[in-house]
Amino acid sequence: MTVIPLAYLASAFLSLLGNSIAAVALPLIVLQVTGSALGAGAVAAATAVPAILAGLFAGVIIDRVNRRTASIAADVISALAVAALPVVDLLWGLNLGWFVILGIVGALGDVPGMTSRETLLPAIVRHGRWGAERLIGAREALGAIAIMLGPALAGVLLVMLDGSSVLWVTAATSFAAATMTLLLPRNVGAISDRVASHGNGWAQVREGWRVLAGSRFLVATTSLSLLSVFVLASMQALVLPVYFTLEGEPGLLGLVLSALAAGMLVGGAMYAVVGRRGSRRGWFLTGLLGSGAGFALIGALPSVWVVLTGAAVVGLAAGVFNSLIGVLMIERIPDALRGRILGTQNAVLTAAPPVGIVLAAVLTEYAGVEMAAALLASVWLIALVIGLTARSLRSLDAVTDTDAG
Repeated sequence: MTVIPLAYLASAFLSLLGNSIAAVALPLIVLQVTGSALGAGAVAAATAVPAILAGLFAGVIIDRVNRRTASIAADVISALAVAALPVVDLLWGLNLGWFVILGIVGALGDVPGMTSRETLLPAIVRHGRWGAERLIGAREALGAIAIMLGPALAGVLLVMLDGSSVLWVTAATSFAAATMTLLLPRNVGAISDRVASHGNGWAQVREGWRVLAGSRFLVATTSLSLLSVFVLASMQALVLPVYFTLEGEPGLLGLVLSALAAGMLVGGAMYAVVGRRGSRRGWFLTGLLGSGAGFALIGALPSVWVVLTGAAVVGLAAGVFNSLIGVLMIERIPDALRGRILGTQNAVLTAAPPVGIVLAAVLTEYAGVEMAAALLASVWLIALVIGLTARSLRSLDAVTDTDAG
């Protein structure tokens, strides 16, 4: 049925759109309320660890309950946590403590929500009668649109609305995402392959780690995704703001995100349309080498416009690469452990940006922005070595559960 993939895509789009708005609006609101940049940093730091832990342990629950229900519950938790901020502001007034407490509550829904939505993908493909390439490519393209629209909407809303009132819109998008998931038939979220699991929650988390670590394919693809997030986050959040400021063009920084998102939109849409044609290895190398070329352009910092071109190239390659990896995740992860494996991956990817930003800050402070950019871009050489030499990434058309051999 067409309604199944459309409802799924609408839910994913609305959730990411809300996150994109909040990513811009919330730090500014914290700054307005507390008057301290340190306060905004404290909120981010305080919510990072709960988000990572929630990602790890939520997978156990997702592998035991209807995944449609888990996705709805996670979106509702996120919505309530955000909606509580303007309510508290109205009744008692916000302070740093409230931001931290409600930020932690919201973190309990963010990564689990992402994981539970991803665990639904095989069932969406099966029940919705869309090919995996078409579905995943469309999701990546819509994600790029959300990334482009979010900051712009946040800017408009911050002008039109007072303070924390902006967050009503973010909460509404999360509630709308839950409503879209509610349109999916309940049987879509049923777990098709149950296995007996013994021990407490920690033991079951380790079971997911064991399967992930035992799969050469999953280790390789997780490493590539981790390196991509690490390099991109450090460049986007610290190195490039410093570079554009030194160049006297801080206003062009927003164009980097736009160029990146535009590239992702084209890459995802292209894979949705023609992803079934050609070999998967060819698509894989296109994403891998394209990302390398884009990061090289950015890392060299030759000029503002070359850096923007590099961002567009990285986005295009990422749209292709992420779409292909999403299709392979559908095929290669055992359904009974899907929540735990994806939860672990998402937790690791959530931890990567703060680490990258801290390293970028240290390198920029002591080695200069040019050296920091070059060193961080060179990290992608590790990804190139993994992608070009890993045996598990050579035969991507062959489908096995864990590819542990």
